Amino acid sequence: MLALKEKDRPIVRKLFDAGCCARCVLRFCCVGTYSSYRQPYEDIHRELFAFIGEENRKSHDASDQGQSEDPPKKRMKIEDNGSLEDSVTPAEPKTVSDICPVCLGVLQHFCDHTYAKQVSDAVKKEQYEFDRLVLTVSLPAQLSVREHSCWLHIKREVREKSMCLGKDDVIQVKDAFKWAVQGKIGQDLGADVLANSAFEVSVGFTHPETDEDCHFLATICPDCFKPTKNKLSIFTRMAVVKSLEKISDEKFSRHYPCPPKKPKTTCTALDTTCLHNSVFIAGRYNKFSRELPQTPWVIDGERRMEGSVEELIAAPLLFSFRADGFNFSSSGREDVDVRTLGNGRPFSMELLNPHRVKLNRTEIKQLQETINQSSDKIRVRDLQIVTREATSRMKEGEEAKTKSYSALIWTHKAISSTDLEFLENIKDLKIAQKTPLRVLHRRPLAVRQRLIHTMSFSYLDTHHFTLKLCTQAGTYIKEFVHGDFGRTKPNLCDLMKTDADILELDVESVDIDWPPAIPD
Repeated sequence: MLALKEKDRPIVRKLFDAGCCARCVLRFCCVGTYSSYRQPYEDIHRELFAFIGEENRKSHDASDQGQSEDPPKKRMKIEDNGSLEDSVTPAEPKTVSDICPVCLGVLQHFCDHTYAKQVSDAVKKEQYEFDRLVLTVSLPAQLSVREHSCWLHIKREVREKSMCLGKDDVIQVKDAFKWAVQGKIGQDLGADVLANSAFEVSVGFTHPETDEDCHFLATICPDCFKPTKNKLSIFTRMAVVKSLEKISDEKFSRHYPCPPKKPKTTCTALDTTCLHNSVFIAGRYNKFSRELPQTPWVIDGERRMEGSVEELIAAPLLFSFRADGFNFSSSGREDVDVRTLGNGRPFSMELLNPHRVKLNRTEIKQLQETINQSSDKIRVRDLQIVTREATSRMKEGEEAKTKSYSALIWTHKAISSTDLEFLENIKDLKIAQKTPLRVLHRRPLAVRQRLIHTMSFSYLDTHHFTLKLCTQAGTYIKEFVHGDFGRTKPNLCDLMKTDADILELDVESVDIDWPPAIPD
């Protein structure tokens, strides 16, 4: 039984007279029970007609009790041959078997098992791994205009019946559609359909015939329709809804018919699309090559070196998770000629639209070994699945933590071990670094204050020594050594009173306690 009341009868009749479909009738009567929309369309239609048919029976019963009732009204009907014929006005309301002028056929032709199977077949073809999903629906913006038109059509009837009913009480087409079809889709896929899920199945509809329904609104409310870079049309659903909230009933009625006109065609269903939330992988990497950039090295559109750290890590991950793409992030970065040793550099990788999302600890460990065996240039450790929120901890600690380096230094002036001893007495040396010339093309010009916490040395010969540094994260080590034409002050050349340069540099440790270490 449909949850309808006596006060709904005239509204049901009025909506049927306007050509609305059975499910739209339920919506405007504010029927909010899911089961009502899940019924076959013919059953809803039949029950609604039975409901308004009771009104006629009551009138007939009243005449049997002696109350006067006028005979059926007659009207003149013009036959095809031009003759006139008396015709009795039918007791049932005028029904329209064509396309609903409000939902444009969405609630008529796309709420059955046939369409549900079409959607589920499209999902199965993509071979995602999931046990629950959320169904999202995209509808033509003009449906909002047609719904507003229909609401104004019944608004007078509502007011006359002193009904406490507002436009916001009307069930949305999107909700009615979901209630009708999502259970069928979930059943066919063997998955729960929830209001929120990491796996999203999207369906959409378009109706080119009525695209111009919204155009008059741009003339009346131009402020609501402004071009945006990412939108193909200014007539977005949000813009249309916003304009409808501003326009008066009288002005709307002057520009648009109430009720809306019947369309000639039904909506067209767009392709079903699927999207799974990203999976985030974290770990630490070592880089052993001085000819391997962290990310692809492209200058003026030309790639300079084959391979990169991110690509060597990403390839096995993309294959295993069957993801469409990735975003790589790390705690700082090293130059192409700098090695990363010790416990490695923390990194995270966002895998976009993964089709597989559940790997157990053993599978993750095997994946780590696959990465390590693919190249002798890198090694990965502590590989694990993390949450999006957890990745922010890597960036939060990026400049607050310390990093340790080992650098091979050349000096212009001949030196002895004694000449270097003063370095070990320097603690928390404050330096000011202008953005280095070599990175000015990708970093904004600024002066950054940094700390050299400690320094120590190993004497090699009269022109070479190894310098060990513990610094604030974000310190440019090469520029601290050679000075970058005076852009870093003080620098090692100033401290030693001789020209110096850096021949090799290694990152020894990145002191961020993330991600959690995983025992071998």
